[in-house]
Amino acid sequence: MNIYKTLLVAMAFAATAPFAISVHAQAMDHSKMGDMNMPGMKMDGMPASMTEGEVRKIDKETKKITLKHGNIKNLDMPGMTMVFQVKDIALLDKVKAGDKVMFTAEKANGAIVITAIEAAK
Repeated sequence: MNIYKTLLVAMAFAATAPFAISVHAQAMDHSKMGDMNMPGMKMDGMPASMTEGEVRKIDKETKKITLKHGNIKNLDMPGMTMVFQVKDIALLDKVKAGDKVMFTAEKANGAIVITAIEAAK
């Protein structure tokens, strides 16, 4: 009888082990795995792709720019018109209302921030 208990416990453990491993893998915080998930970077370490847009308004006083933009792939955001903060106010000197632009946006401190912008060629 004792051997059956031991065998039963061993089988129960063996049957549940794969589920425990799967649950652990799903619960891991993959954002802490080195530079594999750095904002604004692709897996190969190159800058995130730029997005096409058009400047609708610039407000230097509040460090904001309104852009009509296409899909922002690195943020999984569809095209729309919206107001963005800029990382550096000097970026606003590079463009003016009506300009077609290429820009890079990232999430930072709960907001979406323009980190690079240039007039499209």
